[in-house]
Amino acid sequence: MSTTAIPAAPAITPPFWRGYGELWKRTPGSAVYLLVVFALAMTSLSVLASLFWTGVGLLILVIGLPLIVLTLLVARGFGVADRFLLQLTGLPAITEPEWNRDDDERTGFWATFSRPLRNAHYWVYLLHGMIVSPVVSTISFALTVAWLSIGFGGLTYWFWGLFIPRGDGGEWGSYVAEAVPWLFGGWSSWAVEVALYLLAGILFTFTMPWVLGGLARAHHAIARGMLGRWDSDALAAEVRAESAARTAAVQAEDQALRRLERDIHDGPQQRLVRLQMDLASLERRAAAGDTDAAAELAREARGHAAAALDELRALSAGVAPPLLQDRGLRAALEALSLASSIPVRAELDPALDVAVSPEVARTVYFVVAELLTNAVKHSAATGATLRAWIAQPAAGDTPLLDVWLVDDGRGGAQFRAGHGLEGLRGRVRGLRGDLELSSPVGGPTRIGVHIPLATTPAAP
Repeated sequence: MSTTAIPAAPAITPPFWRGYGELWKRTPGSAVYLLVVFALAMTSLSVLASLFWTGVGLLILVIGLPLIVLTLLVARGFGVADRFLLQLTGLPAITEPEWNRDDDERTGFWATFSRPLRNAHYWVYLLHGMIVSPVVSTISFALTVAWLSIGFGGLTYWFWGLFIPRGDGGEWGSYVAEAVPWLFGGWSSWAVEVALYLLAGILFTFTMPWVLGGLARAHHAIARGMLGRWDSDALAAEVRAESAARTAAVQAEDQALRRLERDIHDGPQQRLVRLQMDLASLERRAAAGDTDAAAELAREARGHAAAALDELRALSAGVAPPLLQDRGLRAALEALSLASSIPVRAELDPALDVAVSPEVARTVYFVVAELLTNAVKHSAATGATLRAWIAQPAAGDTPLLDVWLVDDGRGGAQFRAGHGLEGLRGRVRGLRGDLELSSPVGGPTRIGVHIPLATTPAAP
């Protein structure tokens, strides 16, 4: 008869001790923070108070206002240092506030100089560094020192207490033994001291994770409210980004119109002028009866008319292609890839037409058309790959339209003011997006377009 050994069940740690162990992991960092932040708070109090009140006293003079501005900037530095030290506690990082809350693009010396005075974050940082942090840090420092000294000192008193001179009233353990003889009857003064210190050390060490952790969380809560990002910061950033996007869109549209005007002047307009001259010559030859010369001029005129028509079609494709309006972005991008003079493999998400608005689709079509033209004219590419898809974000994030064009050309493309890629980047920024470029010498060239789909500004 054989017996099968039953494996022992794995030991299960009770939830209390698991949580207690996690608290202890953060306790050293919390202790270091609580000790260091006290020194930081005392330094900030002395520096900020000196600078601020000196600046207030000198407001009647010209130097007073610059001193106050300097105080606000220094207060920001102390606040940033506090937020950096809070990382030692293992608590969540505090988001950087919006330091430029201007809803316009004010420039110049006075706008830059007065920005700290107009931003409430600087004043709150000053309040934190000059009043709140010193008060809170003093209390937390005293409690931290008490818990660390009593906790670890009590546990090790049996060792270091031997080196303390005794006598002359220093043996307080004998008084305790006389006061409670039912508990310490017959105990020596040294034994009573060791027992009481050990009991206090155990109690303070056991509660240390909660006490130091609670003090660290109090600092973190204050810093989150005073040194962190406010709900209004998101609105300020949105307004500023909206303004920047509209400015970029207007500039990109202006550049595109100027380029279209130049292309029309250098292309179809010149051919139409030549066509007009050929038709005038044809009229004279026909009147003179020179049918052969008239026929030759008619053939040349037809060639110029066909070339002008082709150029006009190419130019209109970058403005408002009918295929894009009738069948959507996916079909328009497929047509671009098929019409290119180099082989283009298109990998397009079927969800493009549903997710992309007409404004975004028109810009993306124009950008891709320009990129394919650049790949043919300037990169000496023999093939390219076009990919476009809707990037599914994490919960709460904005969905993105990602478009990548990769060619096997010689590379070396870069952004230059007044050139094509810079203009395309301006168009993309007008939709709150970004144009990414990687083009090492020798290739390949990788150009990515990333446009958020949930919040796009209206066309200017």
